[in-house]
Amino acid sequence: MAVPPLNPAVARKQQQPKPIPTRFRPPSSVLSETIGAGPKRTYLDIQSAPPNVAYPPRPVPGSAVDLDIIMDNCDFSTNKYVRDCLEVLRVGAGLDNENRMRRGNTDDWKYIYMEEDRKFDSSPPIAAPQQKAPYNLRQTDPNEGLVFRKGEPLEEHIVFGPPRTYRPYAELQEPCDPDYPRIFHMFWTGPFTDKPYVALMSFLFTQNLGLHIPPGSPGPDVCRPQFWLWINPGPAAMAHNPSAVHDMYEILSNNPWSSPFLHPRFKDVIQFKIWNTTEQLDSISEIKDSWRTANLFNSGGHVISVPTKKKAPKTTSIEEVLVVVNGTGTAPEEASATGHEMSENDMFQRTGSTSQDTYDRLSVILSDLARFVLCHRFGGTYLDADTILLRDWEELWGWKGAFAYRWSRLEKYNTAVLRLNKNSALGSFLFKTALRNGLDFHPMTISQYTKDAHLEGLLLRLPDALFDSAWLNTEDYQRDRPPFPFFTEFAHFFETPAQHSAAPQALGIEGFFRGAFSYHFHNFWWKPFDPIRNWPDLGQRFIKGETVARKRLFEQKLNSTRSTASTTPGMPGQPQPVLQELPITEEDYMSEDAIEEDKRDLDWATVLKRTFEAYIRGERPNLYGEWITW
Repeated sequence: MAVPPLNPAVARKQQQPKPIPTRFRPPSSVLSETIGAGPKRTYLDIQSAPPNVAYPPRPVPGSAVDLDIIMDNCDFSTNKYVRDCLEVLRVGAGLDNENRMRRGNTDDWKYIYMEEDRKFDSSPPIAAPQQKAPYNLRQTDPNEGLVFRKGEPLEEHIVFGPPRTYRPYAELQEPCDPDYPRIFHMFWTGPFTDKPYVALMSFLFTQNLGLHIPPGSPGPDVCRPQFWLWINPGPAAMAHNPSAVHDMYEILSNNPWSSPFLHPRFKDVIQFKIWNTTEQLDSISEIKDSWRTANLFNSGGHVISVPTKKKAPKTTSIEEVLVVVNGTGTAPEEASATGHEMSENDMFQRTGSTSQDTYDRLSVILSDLARFVLCHRFGGTYLDADTILLRDWEELWGWKGAFAYRWSRLEKYNTAVLRLNKNSALGSFLFKTALRNGLDFHPMTISQYTKDAHLEGLLLRLPDALFDSAWLNTEDYQRDRPPFPFFTEFAHFFETPAQHSAAPQALGIEGFFRGAFSYHFHNFWWKPFDPIRNWPDLGQRFIKGETVARKRLFEQKLNSTRSTASTTPGMPGQPQPVLQELPITEEDYMSEDAIEEDKRDLDWATVLKRTFEAYIRGERPNLYGEWITW
C-alpha cells in the first residue's frame, strides 16, 4: 500500500503517528499500517460492587477484548509468564472478586472495552488519504516475480463478495450479529462418553445462556451462544447409512451421558448434528469439485490410505449400537478383534480412543479437516473435545477476527481452539492451499501455509495461556514461576500428585487457572473424570440415565470380581469355591454411597465434574452466581 487505508474496526487516535526513519533505514514508499477510523472505545473497570463480591460480574454485553493488550502481557516470545498473564486476565475481567489486592494503578491491564455509538460522536470525520501517483509508469506484469510449476495450469482468480460493513454492537438492531454467529463447534466419533459430557456441562456452567430466568419469561437482551456437537456415528473411513440422523438421536437418548442434553430446557443452546463428510465437503466451493481425488487422511504429510474392501461390509444395526452404548455387549469391530488374530484394518474400524494402544488416529485427522470446514461454512469457534470452558467468552465473541493459539514454545498454531469467520478470504486461501497439498490440515502444516503467504497476521496466534495454561510447564518451561495449579504432566489433571492433592477440594474451580478462557487436557480419553462416581450425577430429574450407568458399572465390577475369583487357585487338597450368581436388584447399585468408598483426596478432574453437576442439581449457582431454573 502506498497510502494507508481507513480501518473502521480500529478506534481513531487524536494524532496519527508517522513512521520515523532511522539512519540505517530510509523511509519506505510501501506502508503496512492502517488509519483508525472506528468508534471511540471505553475501557471498562469490571469488578463486583461491595458487599456483593461473592461472585464475579458477567461481562458487559457487546464488550470486546483488546488482543493487543493481551499480547503485550502474555506473549511467550517476549518472555511473559503464564502466571502474570492469568493475573491480568483475572483483574481485567473482575474474576478476582473477593481477592482483589491493591496493586497500584492497573489501567494498563484493562483489556475489555465497549465501542460508543457513532451517532453520538461529535468528532469530525477522518478524510480518506489522497492516493499518490505511481512512481513507475511503465506497464508491469501482475505475475512478475512469481514462480509457477511447470506444466500446471493456472487457477482462475477467486471472486470474493463485497466486504462486510463493520458495525459496532451499539448499532445492531438485534443482540446477535448474523455475520458473526456465536457458535461453539465440537466433533465427536463413537459412543458418547464423559469427555463431551463434561465439555457441555462446562458450557452450561460458564456461558450467559439465561438458564437462571424461568422458562417463558422474557430473556435477557444478550446474544446467547449455541453449542453444536457434530456426531460422526461410525468409523472415520466408513460411509453413513440413510437413517443416520434417526439412529443418532435414538442412540443419544439411550446413552446416560448424552440423554440429559436432550432435555427441553437446553434445546435453544445445545444442538446435536450429524457429520456427513460428503455433504460437508461438497458445501465448500473451493474444494467441492476436486476433493474426491485427494486422500482425506493426510496429517503433516503422512498419508494413510484406506484399503479397498473385498466385499461389502456388514451393516451395523441400531440394536447392535445400543448394545454397545448400554454396556451390555461388544462392538462388532471389537468382537472381531477378540479372536485369535487382529483384523488387518482394525485402525479403520475404530470409533474413539479407549486406550493409548487403540488411539483413533483417523478420527483425529478427520477432525483436523472438520474444524476448518465447520468454521468456514457456518462461522463460529471450534473446540477440541478435550476442552473445558472456564469463563464467559462474551468479550472474545466481541472481537471479530480469526485466531488459533500458540503451540507451546513454538511459533506454530494449535487449532484445538479455532475461530474463522464464515466464507472469509482467509478460509478460501486455506482450502485452496490445502487442496494443493493433499488436504493436509494438520496445525503444523497450517502454520506453514500462513507463513509462506505472509498471512500470519490474519490468523492471530494467541498465547497458549488463554486456552492451555499448563502446556509450557509440561515441557519444562517457566517452572521457576508456574501458574496454579502446577502441572508437570497433563496426567496430573486426572491424577493429582499427593503432595498437591489438598488444593482441588479446598479451592474448587475458582482456583483452577483462574483467568484462562478454557483448559485443554490433551487426550486421555480413556481416563474417567470421576473413577468413583463414573456416571452422570444429576439428581432425580435425570435419574433414569443415572440408574442405567450405575447398573452397568456394578455389573462390570461384579464380573471382574467373579473372573478374579475363578482364576485364583485354592489351597492344596481343597475344592475350588463355586460362586453363586444371585439376581441383581436395584438396591445393589442405587444404595447410598458410604464416604469410605470415595477417594479421600479428589483430583482436579473429579472436582470440576462434580462442580458442574452440583449446578444442574440446583445445589450451587454457576460461576457467576446464577441459579438454574427449570
